[in-house]
Amino acid sequence: MIHPSAQPPAALESQLNERDAHGRHVTVLREAAVDALWPKEGGIYVDGTFGGGGHSSRLLEQQPAVRLVIAIDADAAAAPRAARLTELPGNEGRLRLFHRNFRELEYVVAEAGVPHVDGVLLDLGLSSFQLDEGERGFSFRHDAPLDMRFDQTHGITAADLVNTASAVELARILWIYGEEKQSRRIAAAIVREREKGPVSTTGELASLLERTVGGRKRSPIHPATRTFQALRIEVNGELEALSAVLEAATTALAPGGRLVVIAFHSLEDRIVKRFIEAASLTCVCPPDQPICTCDTIPRLRRIGKPIRPTPEETALNPRSRSAIMRVAERLDREGAVADQGSSA
Repeated sequence: MIHPSAQPPAALESQLNERDAHGRHVTVLREAAVDALWPKEGGIYVDGTFGGGGHSSRLLEQQPAVRLVIAIDADAAAAPRAARLTELPGNEGRLRLFHRNFRELEYVVAEAGVPHVDGVLLDLGLSSFQLDEGERGFSFRHDAPLDMRFDQTHGITAADLVNTASAVELARILWIYGEEKQSRRIAAAIVREREKGPVSTTGELASLLERTVGGRKRSPIHPATRTFQALRIEVNGELEALSAVLEAATTALAPGGRLVVIAFHSLEDRIVKRFIEAASLTCVCPPDQPICTCDTIPRLRRIGKPIRPTPEETALNPRSRSAIMRVAERLDREGAVADQGSSA
């Protein structure tokens, strides 16, 4: 693995990699995630969730190791951040941004003209930019249109969902995607409220939720948190997209390539964990069958244990406290470890 000695320019740090107590963006597990990719000479890597560009910028610092970073983001607002990054000395021609949902990773890699890649990084959290841009409707800290779409060029908004879905459907969404214990109560309250007029803003919805389930009391979690999470996941089809991108990433990886995924809640992490486990199996025959006849060839092997942010990182960036990172390595067609990544 190649570790660069040069530090990133201070201007780049302030633009892309920090947002601490002073309002600067902080990329979660920036060093650990890129280290886990095991950058190699001439490597090609996919940053499936460009966001603020923190992980991509760190990859580009691996000079001359990383030849190309293929960045993907469904949010068109990522484009100017990527443009600034490509203008930095040494980055010319080494970063390509695709305005696509990461579920389309297979097609993006093909469009980039490469047969395989040496690593795929997925940071499943919202970027601070999305949370702090009130007009996007992701956060109840700002009273804004209830949108929540990553890609604002198409698809239904959270307002569409809140004002048209049945109480049964709303309760299902809140229960499954938000693990909200009071899902039925909240769904019923939303239906009653919209009979008076549409629920159109984040402030209106957050206020309704506070009236319905009460304030925080001893809980550090705002009563709107789980509902907002559930609506965002449903609006963007996040869990279906995650399952699709995990499969596409495994297919795109060259033998020895690394898959690195940072999740922020149990629903995402459970999907990632089970996917890696299933792709690592050497046999899927019934447990009571005496002889294996399935000829299953594993595609991945797990690398190490799940990684969480250090206390120092969570102190700098409280939003990182729930992050968990899992790493897996692509095996060859015979289920063997490639030489380039076997020394981990």
